[in-house]
Amino acid sequence: MAFEDLKQRVRPDWRDTLKGILERARSLGPQAVLAFDLDSTLFDNRPRQARILREYGEAQALALLSACEPRHWDTGWDMRAAMRACGMPEAEVEQRYADARAFWQERFFTSAYCVSDEAIEGAAAFTQAVAATSAQVVYLTGRHEAMREGTVACLARCGMVTPPGADGRVHLIMKPTLAENDDAFKRDAHARLGRMGIVVAAFDNEPTHANDYRHRFPEATVIHLATDHSGRAVELMEGIVSVPHFSMEDVTHRA
Repeated sequence: MAFEDLKQRVRPDWRDTLKGILERARSLGPQAVLAFDLDSTLFDNRPRQARILREYGEAQALALLSACEPRHWDTGWDMRAAMRACGMPEAEVEQRYADARAFWQERFFTSAYCVSDEAIEGAAAFTQAVAATSAQVVYLTGRHEAMREGTVACLARCGMVTPPGADGRVHLIMKPTLAENDDAFKRDAHARLGRMGIVVAAFDNEPTHANDYRHRFPEATVIHLATDHSGRAVELMEGIVSVPHFSMEDVTHRA
């Protein structure tokens, strides 16, 4: 589904769903398990993307790219679109893209760069609220183990609960290496989640992963973050609730 189509799925009462999740977690206490993806779910990756493209611009003496800002990545993960948004002509975008992509690939999946991420609105307060119920917070991410240090540092800087947390109830499950397929890794990790307790809710921005949660844990509430995703044409299953962020503040001009 296109980004805009997914955003249109957000219902006016989505905050009630988040409140209900907290209530159920509170009733179950340590038996409750809540699983959160990181990228584009709890974290906004646009600052990291902008930093990399900005550094590429500086390295190549490309003034337009060296002024890259997070807003230039508003349309998603397409670097060509970000380069165009920075003002680079189409012909030069195509000429530079392969080199810029290689520069990006060497940096994006590293601890040194993931520390540049910022929290999605309300994410810190929500993870803290979940932890306060005594439930288990599980960060289940497609990031690999080499990014653990930077990931934990960014969680802490952004005010989210960090592993191991109180009584060891905060967990960070990562791929062993970058080479593992994200979809397969997360599906395999579902068995581990099931052994940890009662899966109350799962949060992910990727429709594929949200659907996998819905299939594996039909009694859980599956939340889709209507931020961005990989661009695969995947329809969300019935019963999945889309939210724009985690803020519980009810402001009428927000979705």
